[in-house]
Amino acid sequence: MMSTNACQELPCAVMPDVAKQPLAGAKGTLDWVGMSQIELPVFLRSPNGDRVQTLARVQAYVNLTDANSKGIHMSRLYVALDNILGMNDLTPEVLRETITQFVDTHVGLSDSAYLECRFDYFERRNSLLSDNSGWKNYPVKVAATLRNGQIDTEVSVEVPYSSTCPCSAALARQLIQEGFRETFGQDTTAVDANSVYDWLGTANGISATPHSQRSIAQVRVKLAEKVRTLPITSLIDRVEDALKTPVQATVKREDEQEFARLNAANLMFCEDAARRLKTALNDDISVRDFWLRVNHMESLHAHDAVSVVVKGVEGGYRDDPREYVHPT
Repeated sequence: MMSTNACQELPCAVMPDVAKQPLAGAKGTLDWVGMSQIELPVFLRSPNGDRVQTLARVQAYVNLTDANSKGIHMSRLYVALDNILGMNDLTPEVLRETITQFVDTHVGLSDSAYLECRFDYFERRNSLLSDNSGWKNYPVKVAATLRNGQIDTEVSVEVPYSSTCPCSAALARQLIQEGFRETFGQDTTAVDANSVYDWLGTANGISATPHSQRSIAQVRVKLAEKVRTLPITSLIDRVEDALKTPVQATVKREDEQEFARLNAANLMFCEDAARRLKTALNDDISVRDFWLRVNHMESLHAHDAVSVVVKGVEGGYRDDPREYVHPT
């Protein structure tokens, strides 16, 4: 049996490093190489400053600029994630530090990097009128890109809301008018107000209702360099405040009635919703560029109604035509 001092007495075997061996196969550069579906615990800061832990599903990549290299050092990407991002506050500064480390550990191999974190963002939201609240989940993607020495930080969020069709509402009103005339006749000068009030409270009084549907606003923003925290809650607030009909959590009868009132007061096609959001995001000084897509998952049709718009800055989302159809 070999003694415990064998490695001191005999030369120890050196583990092979295949990555350093000459590349014998096809040569060429690669756009992105790395890992996806990495599970990593991170922390987020709530609006009141509380530190909340969540699980992020991470993608980490660098490009490969050396056509003769076998590949990158994936373990170095993971070590950077573990040392800088894991169990840390998810901030623009931490994202920038992590992707900078990606490139710094691949000198001669890479000069660009990409980091993406997807997670569920839970918010406690108040009911419309009743003294209640409930949890709502918003899917969020945070990404940082290092290219040509420039770092871009993005936040993407999906916000559900309700949309009621203006055309359907007009057609429903016409049927209600016709029902009124059939009930009370052509000459309404002698119609009793109480009779009309009672009739409106019956099923015959509302003979048609407009169609509405759950809708999704997909919003992606590039943050201004001065932003130090991820503005997830403020972005959600801005979207919901612009659209006026956010999907609810805890609902009592008074909340449902108020929800119906808000839908009637905010009839909108997908074009209307997109314009509202465009105006709201144009006023946000923390946003350098934005891409947004509204999806009305129609109850009338088997297909969706969609509108897409970007801020329109030079060199931004506007200059990539794929952004006009590609979801977040």
